[in-house]
Amino acid sequence: MTTQLLTYVFVGATFALYIGIAVWSRAKSTNDFYVAGKDVHPVANGMATAADWMSAASFLSMAGLIAFLGKDGSVYLMGWTGGYVLLALLLAPYLRKFGKFTVPDFIGERYYSKTARKLAVICLIFISFTYIAGQMRGVGIVFSRFLEVDINTGVIVGMGIVFFYAVLGGMKGITYTQVAQYCVLIFAYLVPAIFISILMTGQVIPQIGFGSTLVDSQIYLLDKLDQVTTDLGFIAYTENVKSNIDIFCITAALMFGTAGLPHVIVRFFTVPSVGAARQSAGYALIFIALLYTTAPAVSAFARMNLIDSIQDQPYSSSPTWFKNWEEIGLIAWKDKNKDGKLQYSSGNALKNIKPNYAESKGINGERVVLNEPDLSNGNEIYIDRDIIVLANPEIAQLPGWVIALVAAGGLAAALSTAAGLLLVISSSVSHDLLKKTYMPQITEKQELRYARVSAAVAIGIAGIFGIYPPAFVAQVVAFAFGLAAATFFPALFLGIFYKRLNKEGAIAGMLGGLVFTASYIIYFKFINPGINNSEFWFMGISPEGIGCIGMILNFILALSISSFTKAPPNEVLEMIDEIRRP
Repeated sequence: MTTQLLTYVFVGATFALYIGIAVWSRAKSTNDFYVAGKDVHPVANGMATAADWMSAASFLSMAGLIAFLGKDGSVYLMGWTGGYVLLALLLAPYLRKFGKFTVPDFIGERYYSKTARKLAVICLIFISFTYIAGQMRGVGIVFSRFLEVDINTGVIVGMGIVFFYAVLGGMKGITYTQVAQYCVLIFAYLVPAIFISILMTGQVIPQIGFGSTLVDSQIYLLDKLDQVTTDLGFIAYTENVKSNIDIFCITAALMFGTAGLPHVIVRFFTVPSVGAARQSAGYALIFIALLYTTAPAVSAFARMNLIDSIQDQPYSSSPTWFKNWEEIGLIAWKDKNKDGKLQYSSGNALKNIKPNYAESKGINGERVVLNEPDLSNGNEIYIDRDIIVLANPEIAQLPGWVIALVAAGGLAAALSTAAGLLLVISSSVSHDLLKKTYMPQITEKQELRYARVSAAVAIGIAGIFGIYPPAFVAQVVAFAFGLAAATFFPALFLGIFYKRLNKEGAIAGMLGGLVFTASYIIYFKFINPGINNSEFWFMGISPEGIGCIGMILNFILALSISSFTKAPPNEVLEMIDEIRRP
């Protein structure tokens, strides 16, 4: 059976499973749709939380960024894992005890204000759609390579699948679908990592292989990788390039953003009790650790194999995987010295960086790239960083069934998070905007209908973001985490642990954090990307890390304004005491 056919079988089987679960777990009430009836077992919720949290950014893009950035890529590992621990220990049990449907619901009740509730919904929508862009892009990449359709078509197919089980099943359907998706994605991530670890280091466990010597050699993998990368003009793999302040801010933005992500927080609303919320948080941490401790090894293996397989190879005899990814537009070759060989080194191969292809083929059979070459360096190859995990089994020449499994895993990772995000968007629109603000008279049946309509509209918008993404998947997601850190985390943290914070302070803090962080990201990524470098950044902080400063601004505004405005009413203070009571 060909790899192509195996991929269709694996992907088709997993899609059939997801749809079957959606039909079985169809939501019949708003309680089912929003919080899965609050009767999910902690182990199942732990798996669902892990799948929800380990998105296309974790599965597809994180290893790619670490592979190309080296030690600098560790900020994603530190930030995301640290943030989850922060969320699980600090916020989740208290928010579960609050016992409502959405994060804006908590903010609206805690700050006794419809304005605060509406602002929370705006922040949630802003964050979630930014996050979704990365997920739908991941879906498109998988479809385009392994199912031989263009990226845009892949995004549309992914939209259709998510539409079915998110709109039909709501949180109940999504939860049990995510349990299945976690099993698929973790198996798909670990199997090729184990194969490649054995081939390269002789170690079965990738985490051990990462720190081991290469097969038939006394040289350690990381030492060899440092040598190879420096020989090609790159910074050594184990050295930092980013400034310490930028590393700190990116890590902090990812960490506090994780603790403020609405689609992860709402997962803890689906279990029967506060104790179950704590248990599911522990299970989720174990399930997440399986992927996150493997990612550094996957990154190192991929970078090593990639260089070995293409460097100084004639294009005519270049590996099949290289031409496959070139065909869908995620790899490009510009023969700067006209020798017909692939040369990979430091620097950009092309001006404007991303390739713009012609319809014709070059003299060596390559896709012609219309971009002018960047002659400031000798690099001839453009590689999209999001393909590393997907291409890794092909580069290592693993069996076809492993390649097909990775394709199914990538789709599972992207779809699981996309569905969770779409649900929190639709829940906030139907519950917080309509039921709690503008249309309090609607029935539960009408509210459920509006929730499904909102989910359908959100899926359409998400598809557009997936077709026109602003950056690499993990970077897009980093922006979402920065926005969450600058808006939700201070409001949630202070809302639980600082009783004096009032509605004026919370509103000013969230608004200030959102405007500052979004403006900074939009300016450097869209308005003036030509100056997106440390020379022009505020205090040397990149757009990926600016959420940390937005969070500090939020804290300052919230605390200072609350200090000279009226204290919260007694019923709010009593509610906080109740939430904080063990």
